[in-house]
Amino acid sequence: MKSSLKLKNLTIKIGSGSTPRGGKDSYLEEGVISLIRSQNVYNHEFTTDGRVFISEEQAKKLNNVTLQKNDVLLNITGDSVARCCIVPETILPARVNQHVAIIRCDTELLNPHYLLAVLTSPLMQQYLLSIAQTGGTRAALTKGMIENLDIPYVPLIIQNQIGNLLNNINSKIECNNASISTLNQLTQTIFKYWFIDYEFPNEHGEPYNTSGGSFKESDLGYIPTGWEVRSLGELIEFQNGYAFKSKELLKQDTGDTFHVFKMGHINKGGGLNKSGTKSYIEREKCKRLNRYIIKKGDLLMCMTDMKSNVALLGHTALMDEDDKYILNQRVGLIRTYNPEILNYSYLYLLTNSPDFIENLRNRANSGVQVNLTTKEIKDSLIVVPNSSVHKKFDLLVSKLFDKIFLLNHENVILKNLRDSLLPKILSGEIEIPLESEEMEHVQL
Repeated sequence: MKSSLKLKNLTIKIGSGSTPRGGKDSYLEEGVISLIRSQNVYNHEFTTDGRVFISEEQAKKLNNVTLQKNDVLLNITGDSVARCCIVPETILPARVNQHVAIIRCDTELLNPHYLLAVLTSPLMQQYLLSIAQTGGTRAALTKGMIENLDIPYVPLIIQNQIGNLLNNINSKIECNNASISTLNQLTQTIFKYWFIDYEFPNEHGEPYNTSGGSFKESDLGYIPTGWEVRSLGELIEFQNGYAFKSKELLKQDTGDTFHVFKMGHINKGGGLNKSGTKSYIEREKCKRLNRYIIKKGDLLMCMTDMKSNVALLGHTALMDEDDKYILNQRVGLIRTYNPEILNYSYLYLLTNSPDFIENLRNRANSGVQVNLTTKEIKDSLIVVPNSSVHKKFDLLVSKLFDKIFLLNHENVILKNLRDSLLPKILSGEIEIPLESEEMEHVQL
């Protein structure tokens, strides 16, 4: 793979869009035509978090950046510069704003998935970040920079094999993510049915509320008889994160490190994001920091957010493995004293429920940043079900969380395989077979 060609000679379009008149105030929450922004684009992955829509009139003014199937998206400004993925067909029709570039391959010369492999390779990512820092205070990739990228060029048949391998891995990850999303929605639906609508099964297996179950008044309104309201602090151990020195953090896992758990590891709406910020700390430096080491079943809560865009504050992630992560500042660790009284599945879904989040945020300290104090978190009142209902719920929902944990773990393995294999293939260190029957062995 010694020869290379300029990207402009392998594509039929490279260009970025613009922000519609009126800016974000003109965006629609629902619609037909999506506007793709930099927050939607991650390496190998497109996220619909923060997805917005534009009107047909706005879209007409951006017709020159109409997305097509297999277009490659590249972030070209700001902190997310150089992130890259292929547009999913499911979000079309769509346009891009000025922070995202479209790269449309001439498919007789360049396979889009092969190009994605090249653009997301460690060497190319390092190069893109370095040239983006030149010439201004804000990182930016210009059209000229993109057009003049040197792309390692191999025959299309080899590109197709590499592209197919990458696409197979990414498709499996996407499939797992879709299953995780479905399972998460199912757990939330069950939680709402049992603990918001109070339709958990009574002793006869009938919905409690509609079957005439008895209720009593409480500080949180009417709750089933036999249940109680308690402060969260009575039932949990709470630990603020540790303020690591930036000079101690590593960008690579050396094999004897902890992953540093930061706010970015918590999804909007709650949940664990293992693709979050990659920072590591040597285990040798953490010998006196045992209380910050995260255990399976621990909840991690975001304790700060920007006032102009409160998205994560109060939401939690549920840890699915032991002794791999260590807690950073601005994240709080919640560990129950007694899982038989308050189990993790119930507490995780409760802390991400709309009512809990709204109540907690209303008590946050507000400035340029919005912050939660330990006291406000521990003072939160929660409904504690009786032990019978609590146990039945945990038996039901914990099985779903086990499936989520398994799929998350499989995704980590797939991403590690992809990220270790592709650079070796691109460099020629590993050759993949051209025969279709041999390629079947790497199908996922």
